[in-house]
Amino acid sequence: MIRLLIFIALVFVVAVGSAWIADKPGIITLDWQGYQIETGVMTAAVALIGLLALGIILWNVALFILRTPDHVGSFFRRRRKDRGYDAMSKGLLALGVGDAAGAGRYGAEAAKLLSGEPATQLLLAQSAQLDGRHEEARSRFEAMLDDPALRPVGLHGLYIEAERLNEPVAARHYAEEAAKLMPGLDWAGRAVLGYQAVSGDWADAIKTLEKNYAFKRVDKKTFRRHKAVLLTAQAQELEDRDPDAARQKANEAHGLAPALVPAAILAARLATRRGDIRKAMKIVETTWKLTPHPELAEAYAHARNGDSAQDRLKRVKALAALRAHNAEGALALARAAIEANDWDLARAQMKAALRLEPTQRAFLMMADLEERQHGDRGRVREWLARAVRAPADPAWVADGVVSETWSPVSPVDGRLDAFVWTTPPATLDHHDDPLEALDDALMEALPAAPAHLEAAPLERKPDPSEPLAPSPAPQPAATSTPATDAAPAKDAAAPDKAKPETAKTEPAQTGLAKDDAPKADAEKTDAAKPAAQDAGASASGAEDAKASGSETGGTSSAKPSAPDASSKPPAKPEVKADAKAGDTRKDDLSRPIEFPLKHMPDDPGPDDEPEDARQKKPGFRFFN
Repeated sequence: MIRLLIFIALVFVVAVGSAWIADKPGIITLDWQGYQIETGVMTAAVALIGLLALGIILWNVALFILRTPDHVGSFFRRRRKDRGYDAMSKGLLALGVGDAAGAGRYGAEAAKLLSGEPATQLLLAQSAQLDGRHEEARSRFEAMLDDPALRPVGLHGLYIEAERLNEPVAARHYAEEAAKLMPGLDWAGRAVLGYQAVSGDWADAIKTLEKNYAFKRVDKKTFRRHKAVLLTAQAQELEDRDPDAARQKANEAHGLAPALVPAAILAARLATRRGDIRKAMKIVETTWKLTPHPELAEAYAHARNGDSAQDRLKRVKALAALRAHNAEGALALARAAIEANDWDLARAQMKAALRLEPTQRAFLMMADLEERQHGDRGRVREWLARAVRAPADPAWVADGVVSETWSPVSPVDGRLDAFVWTTPPATLDHHDDPLEALDDALMEALPAAPAHLEAAPLERKPDPSEPLAPSPAPQPAATSTPATDAAPAKDAAAPDKAKPETAKTEPAQTGLAKDDAPKADAEKTDAAKPAAQDAGASASGAEDAKASGSETGGTSSAKPSAPDASSKPPAKPEVKADAKAGDTRKDDLSRPIEFPLKHMPDDPGPDDEPEDARQKKPGFRFFN
């Protein structure tokens, strides 16, 4: 718009001048060498303008002729440069798609056409790096260090090569040099911070982190979190030799990141050591509201040394109330209740924990509860077997590595604040058969289960005065045995018919059989009748009548018949009886006890109800 106005103004000035000259007529006379020329003013003005334009044209033509060699040289130089940049472009595209050979070829052509171009050196070095010619790539990067414009590029390339060769000292040196040369370089700042954190230079790492934040390489939230992690690591290192400095740094870390569990635990521990119990409890409460953790509950329960179990239970109740409906709170309260012998509260909290997160730790605590309250070794074994099948407990996990303790950096790639409290990957805790995890050492360490909880058929209660004898071995000569031993031997001789009865006695194998004497006698009678019929089919007529008589009631001198070749071996010997439970068991601990774990693992164990009330309840006993 401005140019248009200027053009209009110039045209207006020319028009006004022409009109003024036309209104003022006159004659111009030129007398030169005897020639006299007369013309009007307007004609003279037009002729003067024409001569000026002709002079300009002739001058430009002369200049063009004089500059022709330069123009020709510039044309060829420009053409060469265009070809070089075209080759560089093709080389970069080949480098992007992974064509190392093409990138090297185009890079060599670009270096030939574009002498002194820094980008061609980078293209050749990266193409050699991609093609696996690392010696050539390293030499090219080292050559770049002499050129100030290419020095940062050379340092970055040498840093990558040092990382590839697993040379942390050299890689850290190149990263530090690049950070000094260009303080705002992102990769250099991150690399220096990582190496300082891995080597434990916490003070230098904090300074580097602050520089990175000043150059806007990290946001404010990440800066506060990473600084808290570094301060926590520094406080852990100073805890033993300088507790006061460690306490200050731990408190600062807790203020920067209240959700950081290790900082809260360390700050609370140092406050407790100093005697500031209220400060320690406040720190734990703040972090517990954000991220419940078992170590927080442990630190809160033992905030004051010398407290009784009841005092710890009261304190843990207050902590668990801050974050309701949480498995960690339920487990912490259950642990405190077990230590205080408050069995009802412990079972109630274990019920809640098993419903929220049925993990291995919950089942192990349930086994501990059974052992402490009842000493029921059979149930202890059942809960231990369930713990093997249960999901893994949360742990500190970073890049697939599971650790029992927290660490500020990842052990895999040195990344800061890599550990998180989460459930480990399933592949790290998976077993094809969880019961196989109970190895021989664990089975030997477990105490023997009571007789009334072992897997055995339900039979009548033997007379204490009646001697116990092992099951008769298959032999022609038969001896007189009590009626209680006849049924197991016959069941072994006829396994096909004993299968329905085995299914009936499966609750006894789980360690959850009821102490119901009338039902046990009834099942004993039902189990004995099919066995007597089967024994009668394979024995003589007289022996048949005697065996049947011994099963219907009373002691008989019946002789069991020897099994034929197609019969299976008899039951295992050494059948013992428990006078209290009235059951018999096979004293065979060579194999792990199998439990039917298909039901939901939420049984907290026996209660203290009267025996008559328990006899009326059918099946398994669950939470009441």
